[in-house]
Amino acid sequence: ALASEAKALLRHTDWNISEISYALGFADQAQFNNFFKKQTNLNPSSFRQV
Repeated sequence: ALASEAKALLRHTDWNISEISYALGFADQAQFNNFFKKQTNLNPSSFRQV
């Protein structure tokens, strides 16, 4: 699913959050951040630091 792909990109690439959001088809980074936070209860940058 999209959340799994997002997690994999955050873990295994050095792409910035904006690059990941566009690669996954989101219109902008804010839309991706909202989606990711709903799925994981963390924002993407916090997830990457865990």
